[in-house]
Amino acid sequence: MLNTPSLKKIRRALLSVTDKTGLVDFAQALAAHGVDLVSTGGTAKALRDAGLPVRDISDLTGFPEMLDGRVKTLHPKVHGGILHIRGNAEHEAATAAHDIEPIDMVVVNLYAFEKTAQKPGAHFAEIIENIDIGGPSMVRSAAKNFEDVAIVTLASDYPALVEELKANNGALGRPTRWELAKKAFASTAAYDTAIANTLEILTNEDPHTAAVFSEESFPAALRVNYPLANTLRYGENPHQNAALYTDGSGTGIAGGKQLQGKELSFNNLVDLDACWSLVQEFPADTPAVCIIKHTNPCGAATGSTVLEAYTRALAADPVSAFGGVLGINREVDGPAAEEIAKLFVEAIVAPSFTEDARTRFAAKKNLRLVEIKSAKPARAMKQVSGGMLLQDADTLGITASELTVATTRKPTDEELAALLFSWRVCKHVKSNAIVYARADEKYGQTIGIGAGQMSRVDAAKFGAMKAVLPLEGCVAASDAFFPFPDGLETVVAAGATAVIQPGGSVKDPDVIAAANKLGIAMVFTGVRHFRHG
Repeated sequence: MLNTPSLKKIRRALLSVTDKTGLVDFAQALAAHGVDLVSTGGTAKALRDAGLPVRDISDLTGFPEMLDGRVKTLHPKVHGGILHIRGNAEHEAATAAHDIEPIDMVVVNLYAFEKTAQKPGAHFAEIIENIDIGGPSMVRSAAKNFEDVAIVTLASDYPALVEELKANNGALGRPTRWELAKKAFASTAAYDTAIANTLEILTNEDPHTAAVFSEESFPAALRVNYPLANTLRYGENPHQNAALYTDGSGTGIAGGKQLQGKELSFNNLVDLDACWSLVQEFPADTPAVCIIKHTNPCGAATGSTVLEAYTRALAADPVSAFGGVLGINREVDGPAAEEIAKLFVEAIVAPSFTEDARTRFAAKKNLRLVEIKSAKPARAMKQVSGGMLLQDADTLGITASELTVATTRKPTDEELAALLFSWRVCKHVKSNAIVYARADEKYGQTIGIGAGQMSRVDAAKFGAMKAVLPLEGCVAASDAFFPFPDGLETVVAAGATAVIQPGGSVKDPDVIAAANKLGIAMVFTGVRHFRHG
C-alpha cells in the first residue's frame, strides 16, 4: 500500500486558519465537490459571509468552544475523525461506537506567533497567548495519518489542489497527500523553533509589561529553520552540489531580486554578500562602490556620484576587476551603468537601478543585476567538522574621536579621512590584511590591497606590489597590530605617511619608536578586525 498511489475522496474538511488568503475561493472549490465544511471562530464567519454552508466545530463535537477559544478542537471527535485508519475494523468500530465522523482534509495555518513577538510593545502575556495549541495538534494528527487525510498548511498550495480535485472528481492522490504531510511537519517544526528561540531570550516575565528581549547571550541550543529557496547549478566547483536557503525575511543577498542575467551561482552569492557588506560601511548619502574578486576587494571608493565612485574603485586595480562582482550602496543611474557596462563583470548588487540603467545593461544578457534590501545584522555561523561556530556580526565601527594618536606627529585632516576610509575597507579584507588608500576630506579610494597573507610583512609588500596608482603620500591600514617594526617600515617604504592599526602588541613601544623615527603619524583603534573566512 505504501508504494501504490491511491485516490482518497474528500467528503469532510475542517478549516481553521489565521491567514485567510485564498480561503474563500478554496472553500468554494471544496463545496462544489460536495465537501462538508466544518470550521472554527473567525474562519467560520469568513465562510458564512461568503455565503458558504459551514458547520461550527461545536456541532461536530457536541461541546462548545470555551476558555476564550483555547479549547475548541482539542476533542476526541476531532482527533478521532482525523486519526482513525480507514479500513481498520477496530478503528471503524470505535469511531462508530462514539459517533465520530471522519475528517478527510484539515486546512490549518498557525497563529502568527513571530509577528506578535516582533510587534513593538507586545506584552509578555500577549506573546504567550499567541502560542497555538490546537492548530499544531491537528496538523500533526493529519500529517501522521496522510494515508487517509490531506493536511493543507500553505495557502500557496490551494490552486494546485483545486486542479487535482477537479481532475479526480473530488479526490486527492497519495503522492499529493505525502507532499502535504512533509510540508506540515516542516511547518510545526518551524513554529516550535520560533517559540523556543523567542522564549529563550525573553528577559522579563511580567504579563502586564512589554516584553524585553536579549540578543547578547547565546542560546542553549542552536535552532535554525531556513526553507530551501532554490538549488544552484553547483557549488564552489562543478563537482560540488549546492543550494540556497533563506530566512524568509526577503532581505539580504538570499532575499535579493534578480532583474536579469544568468542564474546566480554559489560563488556569485558569496561574492555579492562580501561586496554588499563592504559598501554598507558607508552612509547612504555617500555613494560607495566595491569591486570584489574571490571575496576580497580589489578596489573600493567613494565619490560624489556612483559614476565617480565606480571610476575611482576601478582605477585601483583594473586588471583584477575583470570578471569581478560589484556592490553599490545607492541606486545605479544611467551614466554609471554606461561606464560599468564597458567592463566585463559577473554581477552587480544595489538597492535599485533606474530604468535608464536597466536599459543600458540589457544588452549584456549574462550580466546578473540584483536588487537588495538591507538585512538586520545577524550572528555569523560557520560550520566546522562536528559542529557549528556562532559569533556576533562584526558591526563595530570607529570615529575620529575614538582614535588614539600614538606618535608625536598627528595625522593631517586629509590623512585622517583616508585612515578612516581605509579602516572601513580593511575590515572586509581577509587576514592578514593591509590596505593602502588616499582621500580628500570627503571621499576615499583604495590604492593597493594585500589580502590573505601568512605574514603581515608579506601583506604589506603584496599590497604595494598590486598598486597601479602612485603610493607616495598614501595611508595604510592594518587589520591587526604590527608585532614588530618591520611591517610598519614596509608600508612606510612603500609611500605611506600615516598608519591606522589596533595596537596592543607587547612590541608597541618599538613600533611607535620606529614610527616617530620615520616621521609618520600613527593612530590606534583598540579594535582588531580579523577576517578568516
